[in-house]
Amino acid sequence: MLAHVIVSGRVQGVGFRFSAQQQARRHHLNGWVQNKANGTVELEVEGDEEQVHTFLQALKKGFSPFIHVDNMEVDLDQKDKGFKDFSIK
Repeated sequence: MLAHVIVSGRVQGVGFRFSAQQQARRHHLNGWVQNKANGTVELEVEGDEEQVHTFLQALKKGFSPFIHVDNMEVDLDQKDKGFKDFSIK
């Protein structure tokens, strides 16, 4: 399963990308995460459907007290893109 996500809130300058990478690797997920110029963070994550949903639940909670997620736009697809790791762009 593949999830494309746009996250808004206090998500830049608070370790969000690094935390996302750690959580993705912990759940054996692949993909990428990047800051966007408008203050949001964009990411794609793929892997086992249950693990993707578990990751998205953790992401919504913010990973740490410094991160505050106001909104998540999530698009799900059954087709993976074949990422080999989870990278920070």
